[in-house]
Amino acid sequence: MPPPAPVDHASRRAQVSQAVWRILAAKGFGGLTLRAVAAELEVSTGLVMHYFPTKRALVAHALELLEKDGAERPRRPHPRPGLAALRTALLDLLPIGEENTARNRIWVGSWDQALADPGLHADQADRYARIRAALHPHLAAARTLGELPADADLDQLAATVVAFVHGLTVQALFDPHHFPAETQTATVDGFLAALRNPDLN
Repeated sequence: MPPPAPVDHASRRAQVSQAVWRILAAKGFGGLTLRAVAAELEVSTGLVMHYFPTKRALVAHALELLEKDGAERPRRPHPRPGLAALRTALLDLLPIGEENTARNRIWVGSWDQALADPGLHADQADRYARIRAALHPHLAAARTLGELPADADLDQLAATVVAFVHGLTVQALFDPHHFPAETQTATVDGFLAALRNPDLN
């Protein structure tokens, strides 16, 4: 009898990752279990546990996938630097369109898991730090251009901007009737107008 064909672990892990993503999109984190992933792949639970021995490991991987998907998603082209580019970045984060809405629903669904687990909690805090860091150059450019006051605290502004966009995201997810795309866009515009250097008005 010939020896069994070698297992392509990278390919198998990719298949598991794709199954995890399909489950998240359909059922959210509440439906993500080792058994559900095994059923999606039509394999044994033991095979899934070879790659993710615990539910926590599976959830951590799912959060990594979610961040990777967000980083690789198509984005609107950035216009001129400063507040205009910041506006575009915020619109890319909001639940506008089917894909971004689904992605944000999964993110919000992950919060319960992250709050209950110290390791996942720390990972999530790091992700928010990366979001603030990604917005920081737009704020710096806006300050250089005079669109923000010269004494603007960019770190505090980045935290305020992230708090704003996530608050708007939650409202749009729970009350889409009152927060369609055009309302979300208008709310972003009003928020940025309030940040704008009054000397330019």
